[in-house]
Amino acid sequence: MPDEIYDNAVPEVDSTEVGNSRTVTADEHNSFLEKVMVQAGLADLYDARDITEVVFRTMRDMMTNEAVDHVAEDLHAPIMEDNKDKTLYTATPLATEVTDLWQDTNPIVHFLSRVRPTLNIRDTTFLFRVKQEASLPSTSQPEQVVKAVFSATKDELSSDRIQEIAEFLPGTVRQLWQEA
Repeated sequence: MPDEIYDNAVPEVDSTEVGNSRTVTADEHNSFLEKVMVQAGLADLYDARDITEVVFRTMRDMMTNEAVDHVAEDLHAPIMEDNKDKTLYTATPLATEVTDLWQDTNPIVHFLSRVRPTLNIRDTTFLFRVKQEASLPSTSQPEQVVKAVFSATKDELSSDRIQEIAEFLPGTVRQLWQEA
């Protein structure tokens, strides 16, 4: 049978021995997504990117357009330093800076977020949205990944922006922001 034919000339590959160029060690995490990945305990940069977009979207939903614009002005760091693997941008080809993730690369979502009023989101709803919309791995807690995104974001913001954002965040989420 054809299913039972194997090419013995091709060696089997042990997946535990194959190097992954996308993995980053803790001492190398200088860029935004690397910080998120390491602090959140995520497996790769793709998860960090996707989770960051969901956290940012949820934050923006609670903020005025003026406040969103203020934050965007501060977030002009590259999402990956010296990224030679352009596949990181395949799902979000317009996102090369943190501000691109903040403003949302989906044009429909971007437009709708500009025309709708601010939402009053409870902290439990905020964390639930992140867990569900970002499809968190079972090994990750929403509080941990939100705090990781917050920490990396605060590294890019002025103290005025940090304070401005805190005013929009509810209870536990505000506490995570302050601790990050």
